[in-house]
Amino acid sequence: MAGELTGRVLYCDEHCVVVNKIIGEAVEGAGKGMADLPQLLAAELASPDYPVPEAALPLPTAVHRLDVPVTGCILFARSETALGFLNAAFSGETVKKRYWAITEPSSHNELAFEDSGEIPLVHWLQFDPRRNKSTAHDQPGPGRKKAILRCRLAGRGQNYLFLEIDLITGRHHQIRAQLERAGLRIKGDLKYGARRSEPNGGIRLHARSLSFPVPAGGSKTAQADPPLIDNLWQAFMESALGK
Repeated sequence: MAGELTGRVLYCDEHCVVVNKIIGEAVEGAGKGMADLPQLLAAELASPDYPVPEAALPLPTAVHRLDVPVTGCILFARSETALGFLNAAFSGETVKKRYWAITEPSSHNELAFEDSGEIPLVHWLQFDPRRNKSTAHDQPGPGRKKAILRCRLAGRGQNYLFLEIDLITGRHHQIRAQLERAGLRIKGDLKYGARRSEPNGGIRLHARSLSFPVPAGGSKTAQADPPLIDNLWQAFMESALGK
């Protein structure tokens, strides 16, 4: 199983590792039909090509979430010391997370993008564990947590908008819920109002880059293209990056 991660390890030291996650992998608590990414990663890191941590965790442990249908940069701690350090970093403001999203268009938000270039979204999210779904509200209330992101229009396809998103807080299904509230449904995301599913069960949300401090000092930035680049992702990249 170790070979399944070949080419997808973006950064690794004795403290932590970043992987370009694919659709269908669970970063924790893998259920039926899901690939167990910590198990896959442990097998990959058993290779002598990687540094060996002191006081290693039984399995690499994710320090933030990526939903099963989402792709991109995910960070794992390799030791108890690193886990504590990185958990503290993610609870502060030193970690920078950027996402790419392909959404169904909304005329209201297209006009807003044209006026300002970048739109800050602030909502209060309420999580329903029975449905495994978060709902974004415009006002605070009991059980609601403040959620903040910034999104920029990176381009347009024939039928979709291409968004670049900086995630400021880290809430359950935050981007999915906030975009739904703003009238922008991520392609394939039936749970949050998309018109139809994707053939592979994924959604068009990709964790493009992750900048974070490392226990040894300094900081690192990992960046990943979508693992499977089809015509739609290619169009996104040509709009956003000029590729």
